[in-house]
Amino acid sequence: MAEAKKIGVVGATFLVAGNMMGSGVFLLPSSLAKIGTASIWGWLITTAGALLLAFVFAKLGKLAPKAGGPYAYARDWFGPYMGFQTNTIYWFANWIGNVAIPIAAVGYFSYFFPILSEPLVRCIAVLVLVWALSFANVIGPAFVSRVQTVTTSFALVPILGIAIFGWFFFDADIFKGAYNVSGESNFGAISSAAALTLWAFIGVESASVTAGVVENPEKNVARATLAGVFLAAIAYIASSSVIMGMVPNGELQTSDAPFALAAAKAVGGWGGALVSLCAFIGAAGSLGGWILLTAQSAKAASDDGLFPSIFSKTNKDDVPVKGVLIVAVLMTLAVLVTSTSETASAQFDVITSAAVVLTLLPYIYSCVACYFVVERSHTLVHTGAFWTLTSLTVVYCLWAIYGSSGTIVQYAFLFVLFITVFYPFFSEERRQQRQRAREASAISVGAQRS
Repeated sequence: MAEAKKIGVVGATFLVAGNMMGSGVFLLPSSLAKIGTASIWGWLITTAGALLLAFVFAKLGKLAPKAGGPYAYARDWFGPYMGFQTNTIYWFANWIGNVAIPIAAVGYFSYFFPILSEPLVRCIAVLVLVWALSFANVIGPAFVSRVQTVTTSFALVPILGIAIFGWFFFDADIFKGAYNVSGESNFGAISSAAALTLWAFIGVESASVTAGVVENPEKNVARATLAGVFLAAIAYIASSSVIMGMVPNGELQTSDAPFALAAAKAVGGWGGALVSLCAFIGAAGSLGGWILLTAQSAKAASDDGLFPSIFSKTNKDDVPVKGVLIVAVLMTLAVLVTSTSETASAQFDVITSAAVVLTLLPYIYSCVACYFVVERSHTLVHTGAFWTLTSLTVVYCLWAIYGSSGTIVQYAFLFVLFITVFYPFFSEERRQQRQRAREASAISVGAQRS
């Protein structure tokens, strides 16, 4: 690309921030209300952790750019099994996390149709969205991608609008009155908040993909990544804080549309309706792109021999149709399993907690890989400094796992152990050994016949 058409560090910064501030945070204020305003400390700690993660991935992208991200780093530095494990975990985390998007969309549409707050009706509506956008991908993925580009801007309206204008309606007494309502110690409450708020920053590792369109990417990608995370964090913290000072805690905990509820309290029903409509359009529009992206990641792994071959099969438009449909089926199962949750925010909590826990393990592998990459290309002093930074990042990731639901962590651990039994079917070394054995057998049979 010509230098004149590339974007500078400021443009890249806003690109990173805009990509992160999507539909995934629409229900977080309700989730965090169950903890209280102490969750703001969780936001601050998570921001520091996200900045560390952003620094790690920016460094990896500069010194050892790899297609495949965390999967590639685990494969190169820990061997093929860890590559297989990381890819499988990462893919599961992606489609599980995708379920949070239609849940948020339906939650906000319930502002217009309260019956959507009923668990059964909400479940049906979420499934309709999942399958409608899955089939849209099969029919015309290019159109879905163009729609997502437009609708993403709608997702920013509630977040930025509340973060900027909500302060005119902020009530300090409401904010102070619900510091820690979780029933846990302050440390436990903040730990839980840190695990929840990390959801807003999941995907920080993808920022380096903009390198090809950024001026002087060796310097500007890292700067834009860190600055973009920082700007997104300001918007997150500001919007969460102001909502907790606008809406009483008990009301906020049970809301399926917290940003709309805050807007309605500020300017009346029209404000709530506008925010709900923007949130619904932004979330629904982004879902199609994420479904296709998840199917494409499975296709890439299948092409590498690390996933079943069915995921590699495409139609004439190069769309992995079977992969898209498999993702839709799995998302359907996740929706059904969590459909007994009383509110959309409760269902959202379960989904995002599972996605975060599964994502953290690949992040930890990438942090350790970063140390090896830096050691290979830097002096001893630099290596020591990066060891400290990567160690702090690993500690943060472990703390986020600690703050997650104990049941979800247990299931995640069992899942990691369970997928081990499938590795022999995707081991390149095993395939080569079997191929050599077949060739040797054929030679032996031929020799006996002659």
